[in-house]
Amino acid sequence: MRLSLLFSLAMIAVASGCSGDKAPADAQPAAKHAKEAAVSARRHDESSYAQPEKVRITDLALDLALDFDQKQLAGTATYTLDWTDPKATQLVLDTRELGIQKVEGQAEGAWAPLQFALADADPVFGSKLTIEAPQRNPQIRVTYRTAPTASGLQWLEPAMTEGKQLPFMFSQSQAIHARSWVPLQDTPGVRFTYSAHVTSRPDVMVLMSANSSPETQRTGDYRFRMEHPIPSYLMAIAAGDLVFKPTGPRSGIWAEPAMVERAATEFADTEQMIVAAEGLYGPYRWGRYDILVLPPSFPFGGMENPTLTFATPTVIVGDKSLVSLVAHELAHSWSGNLVTNASWKDIWLNEGFTTYVQGRITEALYGAEMAEMERQIDQDGVKHDMAGMSPADQALMLPPLTERDPDEALSEVAYVKGAWFLQFLEQRFGREVFDPFLRGWFDDHAFQSADSDQFVEYLKKNLLPKNPNAVTAAELDAWLNQPGIPAFAAKAQSRTFSNVDTARIAWRGSQQLPNPQITGDWGTQAWVHFLEGMGEKLKPEQLAQLDAAYHFTGTPNGEIAMRWYPLALRSGYLEARPAAGEFIQRVGRRKLIMPIYEELVKTPDGLAFAHEVFERARPGYHPITTASVEALLAKADKAIAAVPAAAPAPPEQATQPQAPQP
Repeated sequence: MRLSLLFSLAMIAVASGCSGDKAPADAQPAAKHAKEAAVSARRHDESSYAQPEKVRITDLALDLALDFDQKQLAGTATYTLDWTDPKATQLVLDTRELGIQKVEGQAEGAWAPLQFALADADPVFGSKLTIEAPQRNPQIRVTYRTAPTASGLQWLEPAMTEGKQLPFMFSQSQAIHARSWVPLQDTPGVRFTYSAHVTSRPDVMVLMSANSSPETQRTGDYRFRMEHPIPSYLMAIAAGDLVFKPTGPRSGIWAEPAMVERAATEFADTEQMIVAAEGLYGPYRWGRYDILVLPPSFPFGGMENPTLTFATPTVIVGDKSLVSLVAHELAHSWSGNLVTNASWKDIWLNEGFTTYVQGRITEALYGAEMAEMERQIDQDGVKHDMAGMSPADQALMLPPLTERDPDEALSEVAYVKGAWFLQFLEQRFGREVFDPFLRGWFDDHAFQSADSDQFVEYLKKNLLPKNPNAVTAAELDAWLNQPGIPAFAAKAQSRTFSNVDTARIAWRGSQQLPNPQITGDWGTQAWVHFLEGMGEKLKPEQLAQLDAAYHFTGTPNGEIAMRWYPLALRSGYLEARPAAGEFIQRVGRRKLIMPIYEELVKTPDGLAFAHEVFERARPGYHPITTASVEALLAKADKAIAAVPAAAPAPPEQATQPQAPQP
């Protein structure tokens, strides 16, 4: 997933992943137990109630009816189970707002009722579902229904779609939202295959993160099969007025009819990206790679659901300048989907590796300079973000999340510092050594969940011996466990950005805009860097000059909008505020809109405006976005209320003109 961002006590021991080297047969028992305890602690998932060390789901069969009128999925989930603990007689599942109607177990070919208990809901982790299975049934079936407010589903009325004709529904399961539409062991440490039978109204197309064939016809009756074991957060479903257009022999675009041509043109290089990634890291193992373009309310840039990436339309700007999002989600086919972090405190194993691979794909297709520009933007951004973060959150190997929502614990550190660390290793060992090592990591841990300790052990066994003097233990510790970016880290340096800096500095000194011959070739990345270097504030007349020349206000480019509007609002350039409001009302991608909301709420007048826009935008926002904005507004309301009222001005000052509100 490309950001933005994503529960109570679980006991996850060794998941279905490759463990480290075994201790020698003559190892002391105490040392062996200590090592096992350390591995177990790192793999333990604090965000799930499940107990996969006792029993583990190996296959899931769904039979669901999709009801747009009720905003509900209803039906059954049937689990094939591996009872690993001979004493275990309970199956514990994660749920959130699910109505559990009955539970049955299969024994000797027949289904019989099982006793179950649904615990009170935790505001973060949902409700623990405990199923009593004294016979240790090989299959258990749960009949259930979702709530209209399910955090992992968004239901859109026709007016909220591109075509305005049919309703739309889509899921977003990462990090722990799958439990809001399927009762599951909702942890990345458990992988399972799945099948699904879904019925719906016949005029919509239903797709899932499985074998959604381009030839599928709208019938109201759909069947799917995912033959590779995946974690719960990679389950996905969508339904709406969707049509298909190919971009290659094993890739294509699903989108609403009004969007599909533009999307196919923008993402025309998808097949080349697959080929480039295969050349680096081995064959693509998922069959098809299709992209579903969602409505603008999608809360993230993209979601790497296997065989069917979900993508925001905000990256379709007409010049392919933002298609690195596709490179990122495709890269997850190796890092994340193929090899998955065993718990959310090791999310860097997904996102850091993927961001690194994304850069290699971008370089292969669009050149080293494009990749370097994107790396520099990322690196500048993460250093800025770290200034407001706790030291613990700046480490790659996060401490246990305990009661924290994994959505909120995820930051750019996992993405950018993680990728920066892998770039450091590449630079120290050279690509001729590092590339086979990384491919080996993917091959040796394919379709498994792993933790940071496993990666460090693999690194020490398979890379560090290639050049024992290349990296010190202190350097590894600085990357993995210490806050900030190590002082010895080599920083990205774009030649293009040097020219952008020169143009900006010249304008700041003379107020003379750069020659159009200079800016005419600038793409999104150059304009982003141009704006990011402006500092905290400008004079309103300076912003007006830039706006008149470059038309930043009203831009359809979200990467520019998320930087221009906060700068304009901070600087008192009120001419941009109506367009900022229109943008955050139309777009639900958290990365793009939260910086604008955060700037608005800093003043009473801006906070009131933010409330007005949010009330109009709320029906089209995803539940994840809604929760983020609600939390921000509530915090700002509380802060405003805590400020004591100003004392009345003395009589001689009362008639003085008051400064306008920014």
